[in-house]
Amino acid sequence: MTCAPAADDAGAGRRRFLAPPRDQVDRRCFEQRIFSGFAGYAELLQGADWPDIAALNAHLAVQGKHFVVQDDALLGDGLHYEQRVAQGRIATRAQNWHDLFNALVWARYPAIKCALNAQQCLHIAAMGTAQRNRAQAALTQFDESGVIVRVRDPALLSAWDRHDWMTLFDPRSWQQGDIAVCAVIGHALLEQALLPGRLLVGKCIVVLGEGAAACVARVAAAIGEGRVLAEPSELRPLPLAGIPGWHAPQDAAFYQLRDYFRPLREGRTYPSVLSPGS
Repeated sequence: MTCAPAADDAGAGRRRFLAPPRDQVDRRCFEQRIFSGFAGYAELLQGADWPDIAALNAHLAVQGKHFVVQDDALLGDGLHYEQRVAQGRIATRAQNWHDLFNALVWARYPAIKCALNAQQCLHIAAMGTAQRNRAQAALTQFDESGVIVRVRDPALLSAWDRHDWMTLFDPRSWQQGDIAVCAVIGHALLEQALLPGRLLVGKCIVVLGEGAAACVARVAAAIGEGRVLAEPSELRPLPLAGIPGWHAPQDAAFYQLRDYFRPLREGRTYPSVLSPGS
């Protein structure tokens, strides 16, 4: 097992994850729970051949956006990636898992992606392209590694605040719906899951007490209004392999892996979650 928190582009010292070639991916990996929200895209993920840009645009309709080949001609326009997206052009590298998963998230959760892009463009307009602020780092971390979690039992938030992982991952809480993953947003997480057994960590925004669709809509609104993701520290880490049914084995010894289920760092606190009235 490899402990592999999803990387963000601020992680300058990290070795970049190299996804396996398409013909070397075991198609059974897509049975993992992390891919459950993308079951409708099996043809694009599991077909023998890479989908080209025309296929992406045909299968993944995103209002006001289209996928374009990222080549030297495109990059020569002098624009930032996010500025092109704002113009409706999502630059996409050919035969690239990372960009394919990005395209799938655009199709599945367009309101989230549009909100992230709008906020990035506001910061680029204020900062220029040579500098990045803390909010841009937070937006990027959520884009790459983000997970939206819905919680109904406030006691679970208290356990999460303390990094009391055994309480947070009590199977009864997940089976009863007291806590649930509503959406996996991070396309870097999806890319890394091509190699089953990696111990991935999601960076979470949490909503209190709503269904999945309402939860995603509330997060999109909060991002678009600039009420969340001002700082990377707002994001709650969630060791995804600890979720009941997301990894095997999940015995008591597994939950004692301190390099993965990390204790709370002194002074670390988390912000309030989004609630129906917020």
